[in-house]
Amino acid sequence: PVARTQVIKKLWDYIKANGLQDAANKRAINADDKLKPVFGKDQVTMFELAGIVGRHLS
Repeated sequence: PVARTQVIKKLWDYIKANGLQDAANKRAINADDKLKPVFGKDQVTMFELAGIVGRHLS
């Protein structure tokens, strides 16, 4: 099993590599086609991210 912190780190690497952090609001992450099914919506905040990851890991 992979630790939640590692999943979040890898997710942030993906977000940064693909320029998904919102330019106007750096706390927001814009979902691409791969992340929309994971997030369940077009945009999430960095604060929502841990909860979303937790739902998928439990």
